[in-house]
Amino acid sequence: MDSGERSSVLVTGGRGFVGKTTGKLLQRHGYRVVSVDQVPVTGEASADCRQVVCNVCDTEQMEGLFQREGIAAVVHLAAILPTAAARSPSLATNVNIYGSHLLLQIAKQYGVHRFLFGSSLSVYGTCPIDQTVSEEDRAAPQDLYGAAKLYVERLGLDYQSAYGVEFVSLRIGRVVGPGARSATSGWRSEIFERLGTPRLAEISIPYPDSERILLVHVEDVAKMLLRLLDAPKVAHGVYNAACESLTVGELRSEVERLNSRVSVKSGGDAVAGNPRRVDWSRFAQEFGFAVVPIFRRLGEMAAGRSSE
Repeated sequence: MDSGERSSVLVTGGRGFVGKTTGKLLQRHGYRVVSVDQVPVTGEASADCRQVVCNVCDTEQMEGLFQREGIAAVVHLAAILPTAAARSPSLATNVNIYGSHLLLQIAKQYGVHRFLFGSSLSVYGTCPIDQTVSEEDRAAPQDLYGAAKLYVERLGLDYQSAYGVEFVSLRIGRVVGPGARSATSGWRSEIFERLGTPRLAEISIPYPDSERILLVHVEDVAKMLLRLLDAPKVAHGVYNAACESLTVGELRSEVERLNSRVSVKSGGDAVAGNPRRVDWSRFAQEFGFAVVPIFRRLGEMAAGRSSE
């Protein structure tokens, strides 16, 4: 997609952790962003970003938005996350499945060029610690969140086949970085944010030192979505996102090394519903992509620098 056309890109979940970072990156690369979320708008407005309070399940609101804004591409990140989905299956089904279907219908109606979907590595379900999953492996989600992601992938690929909406799914791992506000997994941001503390601090990670987890920095997720948006053509409909596979013990040791006042407490939970290793060579080879290592990002955060 040629950013020189000043095309409008709809980013759903635009005021979420990934959505905000993605929207800012797209603006820097010349896109006009229409950020949609149910979260109230805060902060200063930008000429390159229209902030809209809107429900992705509301047909009238969404059709009006596409009509007014001249949407040329969609980055669909809005979702009810796993813990909330388990508490409210009805809400999760409405947003994660019905809302996605509605967006695909409207994208078809208004001739959207490309529809990018923020999927999840949880579509694979729990995998043995030594298994590396690729896009060719059979998906076997174990919760409502992962099942909805897999369903929308299938739905999007069928829309592409039947109606020509170019659908691309990026299966994303655990997203880390400063700035997330999670009630259930605060450690994903705390490992960055507490590196500069002058006081004693403790971070709790629910898994034992021996467990292996897949991590990707929020800025790398945004860059991958930009690559998918910019590409004149994409060869596949599904990509595993770039991730690093680290043990909790490795992560704990590095955080504590960078700031001796920070203590990382590991727990006893097994990693359930997700793989521990992922093959993301399809994305790397097609787009020439490499991540900034998590430990480098942590080190730069501790030193008050940035990888960007």
